[in-house]
Amino acid sequence: MSATLNVLRWSALGAGVVYGFVHNRTLYSQAEKKVADAKFKKQEKLIEQAKAEWARLHPAPVASTGVVTDISDDKFDIEAYLNHAFPEKA
Repeated sequence: MSATLNVLRWSALGAGVVYGFVHNRTLYSQAEKKVADAKFKKQEKLIEQAKAEWARLHPAPVASTGVVTDISDDKFDIEAYLNHAFPEKA
């Protein structure tokens, strides 16, 4: 065989090895990223469940003033709300 043919064969083999190494690293890093994303999503889901459970166990205190502060409620009274928000100081 000629020297040129041997150089081409060894060059092709070397290029194939380098390509295989780079491709393997790419696939491995993609798999690691996918595992990390799945772990992160699982942690987010657990955090949301914990927040929901905490909100269920610790309900927000209800204002006992009797003044409706939700403006979209039918029982909303602007005068009562303003008197409650800005009490007159004597």
